Amino acid sequence: EVQLQASGGGLVQAGESLTLSCAASGFTFYDYAIGWFRQAPGKEREGVACISTSDSSTYHADSVKGRFTISSDNVRNTMYLQMNSLKPEDTAVYYCAAKILNSYCELWYEYDYFGQGTQVTVSS
Repeated sequence: EVQLQASGGGLVQAGESLTLSCAASGFTFYDYAIGWFRQAPGKEREGVACISTSDSSTYHADSVKGRFTISSDNVRNTMYLQMNSLKPEDTAVYYCAAKILNSYCELWYEYDYFGQGTQVTVSS
């Protein structure tokens, strides 16, 4: 059974940093593309960053490019999202996710599995 558990959220001030972690079980990172989504109150869920582990290529949405960095530890089956220079508009519940088709990780509609989210709140 595929399971994903995100952690590391919290309340920070604008300009500060947070690192989210996602512990995965029930599958091998090498076989899946993995990514982070977020959903702010009243908004649709959006893809933030992802990794196609087949070739280690990464994708970051324009809204976070240059501030957020996705990485993974394929031995520990753990994924990370380093978030720097946080802004109030980054406030959302962040989810980690995985999809079986391990290429073009930015095809957000292909994601098959989602974990429980972790709340990130950025105050101004």
